[in-house]
Amino acid sequence: MLVIISDLHLTDGTSGTTISAGAFQLLAERLSDLAFSASRRRDGSYRPIERIDLVLLGDILDVVRSTQWLNSRARPWDDTKSPELFDIVSRITGETLGNNEQALSEFRKLAQQGISLPPATREGRPANGETHSVPVRIHYMVGNHDWFYHLPGEQYNGLRRQIATHLGLATYADAPFPHEIWESNELVQVMRRHKVFARHGDVYDPFNYEGDRDASSLGDVIVLELLSRFGVQVAQQLGDELPSSALAGLREIDNIRPLLMIPVWIEGLLERSCPQPSIRKEVKRIWDELADEFLEHPFVQQRDTWCPVDIVDGLQKALKFSRRLSVGWASWIAQWMAELRGANKNSYYQHALAEQDFRNRRAKHIVYGHTHHAEVVPLDASYADGYVLHQAYFNAGTWRRVHQQTEFAPREHEFIATDTMTYLAFFKDDERSGRPYETWTGTLGVNPYKGDTYRVDVGKKSNASGQPISTPKVPLRSPHFAVPLAPSSLSHVSPNG
Repeated sequence: MLVIISDLHLTDGTSGTTISAGAFQLLAERLSDLAFSASRRRDGSYRPIERIDLVLLGDILDVVRSTQWLNSRARPWDDTKSPELFDIVSRITGETLGNNEQALSEFRKLAQQGISLPPATREGRPANGETHSVPVRIHYMVGNHDWFYHLPGEQYNGLRRQIATHLGLATYADAPFPHEIWESNELVQVMRRHKVFARHGDVYDPFNYEGDRDASSLGDVIVLELLSRFGVQVAQQLGDELPSSALAGLREIDNIRPLLMIPVWIEGLLERSCPQPSIRKEVKRIWDELADEFLEHPFVQQRDTWCPVDIVDGLQKALKFSRRLSVGWASWIAQWMAELRGANKNSYYQHALAEQDFRNRRAKHIVYGHTHHAEVVPLDASYADGYVLHQAYFNAGTWRRVHQQTEFAPREHEFIATDTMTYLAFFKDDERSGRPYETWTGTLGVNPYKGDTYRVDVGKKSNASGQPISTPKVPLRSPHFAVPLAPSSLSHVSPNG
């Protein structure tokens, strides 16, 4: 059995909140249930599975999302052999491991103790009162927030050994943690056994990957020089004037995906939680000033010289309140980002269609992380010579808070937050009664009344008062958004349906 989770974004505690250790206790419980179910075979018998492979698909420890960078001269885009860069990466890594010790201990326990299952009787049933341990092997793949662990060298080997010890990793620590499965012979074998192809997915994000996993990207500059600095500067300049709910909201700024949607989210937060127009204006001014400094940053300007689209002009429209579109700001940002990836939708499934392992039918399941949006998309169904191959794209979502914009009135810039956890499980041969996969996404709603909240705008009025509890007769008609059939098509419809 293969289980994949992604985008834990465990931090050193200097930025936004991360998911609680209880979530990983829940993961251990679910792995136990999954292993028992996987031991049920296609013929109805019970036979314990031999092993469990747990793949951490990138952005597990978040090195980029730390305000410690702001107190250092080093930056991720410096020379990767710089002693100053290694020193701060090492310091952030150590404090991240310490800050999340309780959560990481759950991984160590899985690696050390495995999962307990009852052995099978001669009749192919679970034995009563006995258990044996099924080994769990944990593999670490890097993404765009932990790419430093892909850097070669003995110093980074020492960091990797530290991480491997804390997480109980099976991943070889005296070499770069893999970014692609072919960098690890064991990962290749694991994926082949389960007919899975998996990668973090940042390679399809032009803001977070520029062709070299051992180098920084625009995303790092956005996080450090804009998001991290913004939170610190607002707290310093306006900490005594902003309501507590606004300050608490701003601490969640790096939970917004995609990152370029943050100005839309800030506007909505200020509209709901800050009653003074002058303070709202000052917060936006601070953001715009930092956005200007970011756009003038040499790293950003260098990208403008070779990028085939005018990325700086697009970033100005996406990031600055003073350059925003009058209507449809959020939808324009989403569409522009999709076009930069060469796609017409936010989903990454179109990239899965181009994967070699999909096209040559070696993999039934194409898996990415990175987007924080869990999904399952059917890709292709093939039937030949009595053989059936169903191929699908999966996104492993995240294990953290997610803010999503509401659909009813997008111009009001309203978002709803949930704490989200997703895992993907893939079965081989006749495990799980022959079923190929199982996915699970759990969401825990966030209390919207925590702290003082104001509505500066008039909001939407309820029209429920005075209406009957239920209608006497439900009208039978097409949904209001349905497309009516053309008269020519109606003529071909049989009177009997």
